[in-house]
Amino acid sequence: MKHRPLWLNKKLNIRNNDKMKKMLANLKLNTICSEALCPNISECYIKNQATFLILGKICTRNCIFCNVSKGIPINPDMDEPDRVVQAVKLLNLKHVVITSPTRDDLSDGGAKMFVKTISALRKYSAILTVEILIPDFNGNPESIKSIVQEKPDITGHNLETVRRLYEIRKGADYERSLNVLKKIKEYDPAAKTKSAIMLGLGETEHEVIEFMKDLLEVSVRYLAITQYLAPGKFHYPVQKYVHPEKFAEYKEKALSIGFNHVESGPYVRSSYHAEEYLKM
Repeated sequence: MKHRPLWLNKKLNIRNNDKMKKMLANLKLNTICSEALCPNISECYIKNQATFLILGKICTRNCIFCNVSKGIPINPDMDEPDRVVQAVKLLNLKHVVITSPTRDDLSDGGAKMFVKTISALRKYSAILTVEILIPDFNGNPESIKSIVQEKPDITGHNLETVRRLYEIRKGADYERSLNVLKKIKEYDPAAKTKSAIMLGLGETEHEVIEFMKDLLEVSVRYLAITQYLAPGKFHYPVQKYVHPEKFAEYKEKALSIGFNHVESGPYVRSSYHAEEYLKM
């Protein structure tokens, strides 16, 4: 693993996590913040912010860059949406982000639980903004349509990397993911769609620009550009640490070719400062 440069020296204050961790444990809830070892976890937890991971914390795929546990998942917990609402109340959230591991073991990929969770949040508050970050549901159009019908304020699906490097996303398919985003807009042209790319996996600048254009072709207008940080020595190794100035250049380029809002930087993550995307 390459030695991290000075601009990647964010310090974690794990003492900031205790209150949030206790609340999550009491409600038997998971967050992607914790499962993915997000470097922003202390900053977000101290602000009473978290991205909820529904449908358990076991993924059925084996992406070699990801820290989420792989294996055989447990059955969906049908009471989980109500506990998410309890957490949202306790944290006094105005914008909530919901994601899940990939659940290829479920016929609908877990779409019903997303629907149930969004519905529970809408019943709790009509002014709460809800963002979801979905897996590809194996491209199942009925699963995608059921999500769209709930009208989340933002629907995200992360392509993560450029087309050439998709072998690191075991079980995923670049075209299928693009089609998921395309279908969302077909079912609801007013839907706001979002995606993300990690840099430092071996991509070229030309490939990053082509990635952006591919997203624009399926009407995605919200983009997060992040630095890949290997969670451990057994994960895919970082090929390059991209300088912050390059992140700024990519943001400028993305905005110039048609994106409405772009967050771009070494510590940006798809749900980091998520509420900012809706200020457009």
